[in-house]
Amino acid sequence: MVGWVKADTKAIQAIHEHVITHNHRVSVSHSDHSTWYLHIKNVQEEDRGQYMCQINTDPMKSQMGFLDVVIPPDFIPEETSGDTMVPEGGTARVSCKARGVPPPRVMWKREDGQEIVVRDQTGAKSKVLTYQGEVLRLTKISRSEMGTYLCIAGNNVPPTVSKRIHISVHFHPVIQVPNQLVGAPLGTDVTLECYVESSPKSINYWVKDPGELIIPSEHHEMTVRQKSMFEAEMTMTIKNIRREDLGSYICVAKNSLGDVESKIRLYEIPGNDRHVYQYPDERITSEDEYGTEIYDEDLDNDNMKNRVPDRANKWYSNDAKIIVTRVAGSHPPIPPSAAFPFLSLERSMGEWRQWGDRGPQDHPIWWDDPLDRIRGVVGCAAVRTI
Repeated sequence: MVGWVKADTKAIQAIHEHVITHNHRVSVSHSDHSTWYLHIKNVQEEDRGQYMCQINTDPMKSQMGFLDVVIPPDFIPEETSGDTMVPEGGTARVSCKARGVPPPRVMWKREDGQEIVVRDQTGAKSKVLTYQGEVLRLTKISRSEMGTYLCIAGNNVPPTVSKRIHISVHFHPVIQVPNQLVGAPLGTDVTLECYVESSPKSINYWVKDPGELIIPSEHHEMTVRQKSMFEAEMTMTIKNIRREDLGSYICVAKNSLGDVESKIRLYEIPGNDRHVYQYPDERITSEDEYGTEIYDEDLDNDNMKNRVPDRANKWYSNDAKIIVTRVAGSHPPIPPSAAFPFLSLERSMGEWRQWGDRGPQDHPIWWDDPLDRIRGVVGCAAVRTI
């Protein structure tokens, strides 16, 4: 007669063809009277242990067998992190706790395939494609580390399980403007560009200086293209530029942490013909090899302020030089002479210095807008770049 016993609990499972245990998942069978089988259906963790097959002979014979029950990995919800938000420069700590038999191993990787930036206790930084451990700690986190991280648990018992945890890095909006001074002829189209970085995502819009909100229209076409989770490109195309379109435009980005704005100046690029504005009072003449333009110094309107001579950007470069001659009343420009020598303006240590026949002289110079026309040099003056 053959009997089955669970050795650790001494519980009799079956004797010959009769099942003794109350576990309905247990059964016995035999192919002949020399080969006997103990069957356990839908194996559970408590079924793990040693089983003894005993033959009731004289002397009695027995054989031991061990049943190992393996369990695929599973996450423990109360010990596993969800999506996390952290300010830029702070520390993000996320954890994944998994159970299974044998105990699962936990690793981390970025969903986008980028490297994970980790720092040791000394602050030394390293980059790895995968990180081993139940806890991932990202110190001095930057916006580029924002994204979805995968926590993966495996123990060679399929299936392997994974969990997505999104780490958001919040920071004040930032705007970068590739071209702060944009020129175009009247009647053409021009596109103004601003690049925004923000998290959470910002509200982006355009304003015409001094504060007129611009609404999208056929004349003003606006787009916002999301380049990444925190980067966006905002553009505004002004169709068929009119004179009233000239001036300063402001791109604005706002989120819950603050707002930022940046200015772009749109000016007219003169055509091939010579453009002259005649006025009876004092005037400024700007000339170079492309022609001469006469400006009324006292005129304070957009037609005047938004005209920028060719190569005007060279007026404001660090190595720029400007030649100035005096103009009195409505008289034409006075050529250089002993009485009215040319004055050269050079920029040194962030300040403009005036050079004349008596050497360097302090002289206040200012302009009403970055990269705008120079004013107040010597009252009214004829200005030429060299």
